[in-house]
Amino acid sequence: MKSIRSLLLGLRKLDRRRIMIFIAVLGPGIITANADNDAGGIATYAIAGAQEGYGLLWLLLLITFNLAVVQEMAARMGVVTGKGLADLIRERFGVKLTFICMVLLIIANLTTTTAEFAGVAASLELFGVSRLISVPLAAAFVWVLVVKGNYKKVERVFLIFCMLYFTYVISGILAHPPWKEVMAGMARPSFKLNASYINLSIALIGTTITPWMQFFLQSSVVDKGVKVEDYAYTRSEVFFGAFFTDFIAFFIIVATAATLFSHGIRINGAADAALALRPLAGDYAYILFALGLLNASLMAASILPLSTSYAVCEAFGWESGMDKDWDEAPQFLGLYTGFIVIGAGIILLPGLPLMTIMLISQTVSGILLPVILIFMLIIINDREIMGKHVNGPVFNVMAWGIAVLLIVLTLLLLLTTVFPHLFG
Repeated sequence: MKSIRSLLLGLRKLDRRRIMIFIAVLGPGIITANADNDAGGIATYAIAGAQEGYGLLWLLLLITFNLAVVQEMAARMGVVTGKGLADLIRERFGVKLTFICMVLLIIANLTTTTAEFAGVAASLELFGVSRLISVPLAAAFVWVLVVKGNYKKVERVFLIFCMLYFTYVISGILAHPPWKEVMAGMARPSFKLNASYINLSIALIGTTITPWMQFFLQSSVVDKGVKVEDYAYTRSEVFFGAFFTDFIAFFIIVATAATLFSHGIRINGAADAALALRPLAGDYAYILFALGLLNASLMAASILPLSTSYAVCEAFGWESGMDKDWDEAPQFLGLYTGFIVIGAGIILLPGLPLMTIMLISQTVSGILLPVILIFMLIIINDREIMGKHVNGPVFNVMAWGIAVLLIVLTLLLLLTTVFPHLFG
C-alpha cells in the first residue's frame, strides 16, 4: 500500500510539475497565432464567408495544419539557437539578402499596422466614436503598454486579448448556420479560376500564415528564455495556438456565410459585416462582432510594430527586448514608436478607404510569405545550425507545399488580372 501511495504521490508531483512548466512557457505560440486574427484577417474571413459561403472552409482546414508546422519551426529555431529569425538570416545568407528581406518586411508590416488602426477606427465608428478620438487613444494605449511595461506584464495583457476572441464564436452560433452545409464545406475542396477567387485565397493564406509572425514568435521565445529541455511544452502550446486561431476564423466565416452569403449581401470588410449582421442575427451578434474587431485591432496594433522592431534590431545587431529601456535599446523602442505614429497618422488622413487597406495588407503578406518560408526551410535543415533538431520529412513536405502553393496562386493571380479573357 505504501508503495502504491508513493507512486500516486510521485505522479501527482510529476503532473503538477508538468502543468507548472507548461504555464511558465505559455504565451508566445498562442499570442502570435491569435494576433494573426487581426483587423485585416477578420475583414478577409468576413469577405470569404459573404462572397463564397462555406466554400473556402476546406482551405482554412488545410491552412491550420500548415500554420502549426510553420509556427513550430519558428519556435524550434528560437529555442535551439537562442537567436531570432532575422539574426539567423543574416548569419546564413549575408547582409545584402537580410537588408532586402527587412525592407520587404517593413513595407508589409507598416501596411498591416495601418490596417490595425483602420480596424480600431472602423470598429468604434460603429458605436458613433470618431476616428479622431479613437485612433490617438488606441495609439497611446499600445505605446504605453509596451514601452512602459515589461515582458511578463505585456504577455499577460496579450493573453487576456486572446480570451476575448470568443466573441466571434458566440456570433457564429447566434447566426444559426446549417451545420450539414458547414461540414460539407470543410470536406469538399472547390476552386474557381478567376482573379477574385484567387486573390481571396491568397489573402486567406496570407492573413493566417504571415511573414511577421515568424519573426515575432521566434524572438518572443528567445526573449522568454525557453530552454531546449522544456521545448516539448512550447511545441504543444504552439500547436494549440494554431488550432485556436483557426477555430475563431472558422466561426467568423460561418457567421457571415450563414447570414450575408445566404441573403446575397456583399461587403467590403469587417465593419460592413457587423452592420449587415444586425438585422439578420440581432443586436448581440452585431455588438459582439464589432467588439471582437476592436479587440483584434488593438492586440495586433501592439504586436506588428513589436515584431518589426525585433526583426530589424536582430538583423543589424542592435539591442532588443521588452525589458530594455531607452538607454539600452533606443533603436528597438524608436522603431516601435515610429511604426505606431506613422500607422495611426495615416488613418487620420481624410477620405481614406479603411477596408481596402486591410485587404491589401493581407494580399501583400501572402505574396511575401514564400520568401520568408524558403529562408526558414533552408536554415532549419542546416545541421550546422540546428544539429539533431532539423526538420523531418513530413514537416518539410508540408512547409514546402504551402510555399509552392502561394507561388502558384500568385502567378495565377497575375495571369487572371493581366489576361482575364483567357479565364472567362
